Amino acid sequence: MNGYFGDDGNELNPDLYPKPVMCLSCIKDDDPNEEILCNLTRLDQKEDEEFICFAYENKYQKII
Repeated sequence: MNGYFGDDGNELNPDLYPKPVMCLSCIKDDDPNEEILCNLTRLDQKEDEEFICFAYENKYQKII
């Protein structure tokens, strides 16, 4: 079995949930080494009103 599964055993497809705006500006957004952790973080908070990510790093701030 590969993929992501909820506590109820149902498969979760991260492509079916919109990516939070914060993720789009994160340096880790397109990093294949971070994909699993990022997907798990998003899926865990998919129904929350506010998205929180303690691994977030602004990719635009690194340029300055």
